[in-house]
Amino acid sequence: MSASAPGRLLSVLLLLQSRGRVSARGIAEELGVSVRTAYRDLGRLQDAGVPVYAEPGRGGGYRLLDGYRTRLTGMNEGEARALLFTGLPGPAADLGLAAEVTAARLKLLAALPAGLREQAARSAETFHLDAPGWYREPEQTPFLSLFADAVLGRCAVDVRYRRWRAPQEVRRRLRPYGLVLKSGVWYVVAAGKTADAGKDRAATYRVAQVLDAEVTEERFDRPADFDLGAYWAAYLDDFRTRRYTGTATVRLSPRGRLRLPDNVAPEVVRAVESTATAVGADGWVEAVIPTESTGHACGELLRLGTDVEVVAPAELRTAMSDTVAALARTYGVGRLPV
Repeated sequence: MSASAPGRLLSVLLLLQSRGRVSARGIAEELGVSVRTAYRDLGRLQDAGVPVYAEPGRGGGYRLLDGYRTRLTGMNEGEARALLFTGLPGPAADLGLAAEVTAARLKLLAALPAGLREQAARSAETFHLDAPGWYREPEQTPFLSLFADAVLGRCAVDVRYRRWRAPQEVRRRLRPYGLVLKSGVWYVVAAGKTADAGKDRAATYRVAQVLDAEVTEERFDRPADFDLGAYWAAYLDDFRTRRYTGTATVRLSPRGRLRLPDNVAPEVVRAVESTATAVGADGWVEAVIPTESTGHACGELLRLGTDVEVVAPAELRTAMSDTVAALARTYGVGRLPV
C-alpha cells in the first residue's frame, strides 16, 4: 500500500538524496506505486522548487542538483521516536510524547520546500484520530509511558496486576516486547513467568489493569524472530476461538435483523447472515449464532426485545423467560416504588 501523497513525495526526495541517481521505475518499485505515479511525483517535486533533473541515456535517471540537501536536522532522540506518532496526537499524548510530537512536526515542516510544506500542512489539518469507542470513557493508564520507555530500553518491569480469574491480583516480572492500541484500549505484549505455564512466554496484558509498576535494572533482548503484528493477529484469532463456547438457535423479525449490528458482536451478525432460513411469510428467520455463556447471551439478546425468540438451548430459553418474568413483576400494573 503506498503512502499518502505528501508523505510519498518526501520519500521520493529522501530516496534521491540517499541514492544519488534513481530511475522512475526504481522509485516506483521502492515505493510500491506505478511508474506513471513516480513520474507525476517527480514533476510535483520540480513544481515545488526542488532541483530535480533527468539524466538521459543508458544508466540515466533522476537526481538532485549537486549540493542540494534537505534540512531534516536538529532532532533529538525523543523527537525522532515521536515521528512514529505524528499522525496520532491522542496516542502520542498517552505515551508521554505530546511535546516531542509538536516539536518534531514543526521541524519537519520547516525543513520542507515551500510547496511540500503547504501540502503537508493541509494533510495534517484534514486528519484526526479519536481511538476510544462510543459510549465509554477512555481508560486510565498511568503506567503507559513507563511501559513505552521499558519497551524502547529493553527493561524488565515488576507489576502488580488485576485479572478476571482467581487469584485476581497477581505479581509478575514482565519483559515488554511491544504496545498495542486496540479500539482505544492499550495492551502490553510481554514475556514473563506465569503460574500455569511455569516458564517465560509472550502474553497480553491490559495496561489499565496494572495496579503498580516499577522498572527494574534487568535488561533483556527481544527474540529476533518476534513479530508484534503477527503475534497480535494470532492472539485475536485465538481469542475469538476461546470466546465462543456454544451455540444458540434463535428466531428474528425483520426489524430484529436490522438492529443486530448495533446490539451484538460482528461474529453473531455474520452467523445470522450465513445460516438464516425463513420460518414464515412475515419475514421472520431462524438462525444459529455463537454464544459465550448463557448469562452473556441472555443479556445481549434481551436488547432486541420482542424482535427475537430463543428456540434452543433450553437453559438459554429458560434464562430469557425468567428474566422477562422478573421484569414483569417489577414493572407490573399498579406497582410503584414506595
